[in-house]
Amino acid sequence: MKDSIACLGTETEGTGSGAFEPKVVAFCCTYCAYTAADLAGAMRLEYPPNVRVVQVLCSGKVEAEWLLRAFEEGADAVYVAGCALGDCHFLEGNRQALRTVAYAKRLLAEVGLEPERLEFFHIPASAGTLFAQRAREMTDRARRLGPSPLRSKQAVESRKLVLPPDPHPPLPPAQLGRRIRESEEL
Repeated sequence: MKDSIACLGTETEGTGSGAFEPKVVAFCCTYCAYTAADLAGAMRLEYPPNVRVVQVLCSGKVEAEWLLRAFEEGADAVYVAGCALGDCHFLEGNRQALRTVAYAKRLLAEVGLEPERLEFFHIPASAGTLFAQRAREMTDRARRLGPSPLRSKQAVESRKLVLPPDPHPPLPPAQLGRRIRESEEL
């Protein structure tokens, strides 16, 4: 997952013409939205090539941290695409994803990013046309909003999530069946 999002920072800023080309990340559930993306490709439907699709087992497994990390790594817009309500292969996964996206939108607003940069879409497996339409919609929205303030290299590095030191460091490696006694040092 981290590698899928981290590849955003290695691309060039534009197409060479100086025009802003947004970077869009789409988290797609395997059974519906990712299948619709595959169908869009099979139907030769065109959608912007700057949409990076990340396949997830279920949209309900997408965490708010992943969404925020995508922005931190240079995405201008992010969307989660899952099954239609009532058709989730994992029963309530898409409802959980709706709650996660709503929570992440509130967090974006708190840090000063437009919540419109993040969205959730219901895309059934047989809707390749809808997948292509949503990809174009999010790319157009990102163009309208402009580059993410987090996109510059310096801003990304200064806003990285910094974890505090682990208060419980890992245990020392085992000594192949030898018991460690209290009198011995670790």
